[in-house]
Amino acid sequence: MRAMTYETYGGTEVLSETRLPVPKVGPGEVLVRVRCASVNPVDWKIMSGGLDGLMDVVYPVVPGWDVAGTVERVGIDTPEFAAGDEVMAYARKDWVHGGTFAEFVTVPVRALAPKPASLSWQQAAGLPLAGLTAFQLLTRLRTREGDTVLIHGAAGGVGSLGVQIARALGARVIGTASLRNHDRLRELGCEPVAYGDGLADRVRGLAPDGVDVVADFVGGVLDVTRAVLADDGRHASIADQTVLGAGGQWMWVRPVGSDLAALGRLADEGRLTVTVAETFPLSELAAAFALNQDGHTAGKIVIEV
Repeated sequence: MRAMTYETYGGTEVLSETRLPVPKVGPGEVLVRVRCASVNPVDWKIMSGGLDGLMDVVYPVVPGWDVAGTVERVGIDTPEFAAGDEVMAYARKDWVHGGTFAEFVTVPVRALAPKPASLSWQQAAGLPLAGLTAFQLLTRLRTREGDTVLIHGAAGGVGSLGVQIARALGARVIGTASLRNHDRLRELGCEPVAYGDGLADRVRGLAPDGVDVVADFVGGVLDVTRAVLADDGRHASIADQTVLGAGGQWMWVRPVGSDLAALGRLADEGRLTVTVAETFPLSELAAAFALNQDGHTAGKIVIEV
């Protein structure tokens, strides 16, 4: 099969298109023929060695954790899926090796969910990691109808999905973003506020009694969170572990198929969509990584295999 791989840590220069055997399908796994896979910052951060202290690496590495495609073959004891099923997954495994920027990838059944009919292949590939991150943080904080939620980084890939998920849970949403993204956030049902000096005052102007939930998707905003959180409020971050010393939760996304299926149902109900900013062919993964590193795209960057 065709795959993008690297055999040492580094920048985009270590990526190359290679030929690898189609992976074996273990018990409780399915083999997915990849239609699309999306780029996330963690992909190139791992490639640079940024998570070396956290996860074992087996070379050659095929990067990528997000996938949408069709089931090619099932392993032993996988009654949930059959060949031909359209699926999506956050396909993270316990070590870094066989990822989604390839023609085929194996995925544990526990991470798989049906592809929503309402989303294109590109959109479905962009949903798993970012969507699960937002969903799991907001549900862990017990976000519910009537809550006021502040989302730090509301216009980003995770944040924009978080806005939609919080709205689907019945919450009012205030979101921090640069001015150029305010109109887009309003379309999603968010009340935008600008970054910078006076941010806490601007949030307090919209929520004088404080906010019930703070979802931090950017880091470095703990002082603002403390300043606007209601006395009984809850907060969590995916980017700043110092929240643990301030009564918050620090979390990382888990590959849970049932959570992903819930997001798929929201999409099919018309309450969740995924914005795709750019698409690239598999051979141009390095360019896709470089664009993601630039950090200025308003939507997901997707690889079409």
